[in-house]
Amino acid sequence: MAVKKLKPTTPGQRYRMAPVFSEITVDTPEKSLVITNTRNGGRNNQGRMTVRNVGGGHKRKLRLIDFRRDKHGIPAMVKSIEYDPNRTARIALLFYVDGEKRYIIAPAGLEVGAMLNSGGGIAPEVGNALFLSEIPLGTIIHNIELKPGRGGVLARSAGTYVQLVAREGKYSTIKLPSGETRLVLNTCLATIGTVSNADHMNVRLGKAGRSRWLGKRPRVRGVAMNPVDHPMGGGEGRSSGGHPRSRNGLYAKGKKTRKPNKYSDNQIIKRRK
Repeated sequence: MAVKKLKPTTPGQRYRMAPVFSEITVDTPEKSLVITNTRNGGRNNQGRMTVRNVGGGHKRKLRLIDFRRDKHGIPAMVKSIEYDPNRTARIALLFYVDGEKRYIIAPAGLEVGAMLNSGGGIAPEVGNALFLSEIPLGTIIHNIELKPGRGGVLARSAGTYVQLVAREGKYSTIKLPSGETRLVLNTCLATIGTVSNADHMNVRLGKAGRSRWLGKRPRVRGVAMNPVDHPMGGGEGRSSGGHPRSRNGLYAKGKKTRKPNKYSDNQIIKRRK
């Protein structure tokens, strides 16, 4: 996967860095694994806006992704690598030998025709899901569970990966992309490899309209508002508005928002940078 620079035939194309979909093998998704997705434009069940700057955009259908990888000991063949509009990574369609079909997050380097497996006693190869107790130290992994059987929650976006650095007792030590080092139970599953589409970080939209196609509406700076609209609004000329804060007055840009005495504090060895 790479990005391409387009000829500046229009102002919107001049600075655009577009993704290359060379790894995509199929244009249409598996019908049995797709459901409709109703969007709310940031409104709650009373019709009131609770999330700003959200709305519009192209219609999307949800692909049902298997984050659990709980078909242990049943081999599956990679049938296709596909695009998913709801996430930055690519997805892979698996055909299990028992006839079931499932989508997974595609790791980098996974090819059509590869055979994947999950559970105990299998080889630590790209795309296989193993228990942390059976993965060699130093291995690059993704889609990691925090609670056994709940499904992977860590390292699922494009290009991310986690490194397994140590193992002691019933816990494994992993290093996250943020630099945080934490403990995870050995009985949790993780998938071998790095998440695909690492060049997603280099994509440039090129124009405001492309953001609208993605469902993002314009965002107005707080200092550009009136005092009635924002704590940082008002003032003569270009006044900065004091300490940065949110619309409801909570300090931003540096204020710690993590709860003190959170239940997982004792599992974090080193906080993120």
